[in-house]
Amino acid sequence: MNIHFIAIGGSAMHNLALALAHKGYHITGSDDVIFEPSKSRLEAVGLLPKEFGWFPEKIHNELDAVVLGMHAKGDNPELLKAQELGLTIYSYPEFLYEQSKNKTRVVIGGSHGKTTITSMILHVLNYHQIPVDYMVGAQLDGFDRMVHLTEDNDFIVLEGDEYLSSPIDRRPKFHLYRPNIALLSGIAWDHINVFPTFENYVEQFRIFVDSIVEGGSITYNEEDAVVKEVVEASENQIRKLPYRTPEYDVMEGETLLSTPEGPMPIAVFGKHNLSNLAGAKWICQNMGVDEEDFYEAIASFKGASKRLEKIAEGRNCIAFKDFAHSPSKVMATTQAVKEQYPDSRLVACLELHTYSSFNPDFLKEYNGALDAADEAIIFYLPESVAIKKLKEVSPQQIMEAFAREDLKVFTDSDSFQNFIRTLDYNGTTLLLMSSGNYGGLDLVEVKRIVEL
Repeated sequence: MNIHFIAIGGSAMHNLALALAHKGYHITGSDDVIFEPSKSRLEAVGLLPKEFGWFPEKIHNELDAVVLGMHAKGDNPELLKAQELGLTIYSYPEFLYEQSKNKTRVVIGGSHGKTTITSMILHVLNYHQIPVDYMVGAQLDGFDRMVHLTEDNDFIVLEGDEYLSSPIDRRPKFHLYRPNIALLSGIAWDHINVFPTFENYVEQFRIFVDSIVEGGSITYNEEDAVVKEVVEASENQIRKLPYRTPEYDVMEGETLLSTPEGPMPIAVFGKHNLSNLAGAKWICQNMGVDEEDFYEAIASFKGASKRLEKIAEGRNCIAFKDFAHSPSKVMATTQAVKEQYPDSRLVACLELHTYSSFNPDFLKEYNGALDAADEAIIFYLPESVAIKKLKEVSPQQIMEAFAREDLKVFTDSDSFQNFIRTLDYNGTTLLLMSSGNYGGLDLVEVKRIVEL
């Protein structure tokens, strides 16, 4: 097949392009800018566009399909040419469904935890050499790509994102997969630029549960009240399988998971990650992995990329970075680190830079999110607010939103980076949380300082 990618440089899009090239398809693509690591990975297999930009002449009747990425706009010249020629145009999730409609589709959904749960499942299956197709939102140890597609594998495991499918398809991605086996980890309002009310956001998860194939199953976190209500109210003819956080202990910085064979050390920590583990276990069991084999495999799982990743450790200090940025994720991550290192001073630094985090109404959702930290830091750039064409947000508004009088707020990169450089790291745990880059903070320098 001949497939053209409009906006091939995206994290998800370039991985799909690599997977299809590996499968033997002929792939072309365009983008107006491509960053690392997408650029090098595409270049290594000859898929990097020779020129950046949009070229309608790349669109022709010999193409079997066009895959449209979210980075493109509705008036993209290549998209307009494809529409003019009447070519088949897929969004990313539509194409994944097309590739998997004859497989058993396992879809992991939720406002938080879905990347980690999907990663845990894939780690266990890979450990036991059980071949499956997959799509996951993070790079995993032992996996070449974030997407893998075959003709032969019976299962496909998909991370089910609730964000929009494409510039011309405003449906959430996870509405398009029609799972046979599904999981719902938690619901906490996010993406307010698309879902302006909490009720509207929750409705997307109701639609997801109702999209499960009749006779299929939903494994759900019964400790999340909203998830419980959504799943149990659904009239879809499916099996409903609740899970909850398993028992565990933390001893001298090590988490011990209670199992039928006794306490088992694991590399991940925090209540939210133990909850994720419980959900992953039930999904693996639904896929034919027994409990004992699951525990054997999960003991070596070290976490998904960018999720509570240890970046440095010194004699009496340690530093983590995490992708957390939404209120529920920030609270769960901060609490997890404090629970794991209760005798260490926790300095938690959160960068605000998403559309939601600068909205005055949504800011209130952060109330208490950093309460577990001994010292709480917020960093944001006023230019980021201006770029998003939002009203100016003041440090005072942020302090009121977090409801913490001792909150430190930095609004320029130099001041924040100087704070990190001059911090007393003795007896300290540093936690950096952001889906951005902390204003260009040099993490190699942080590692050097911590490990002194």
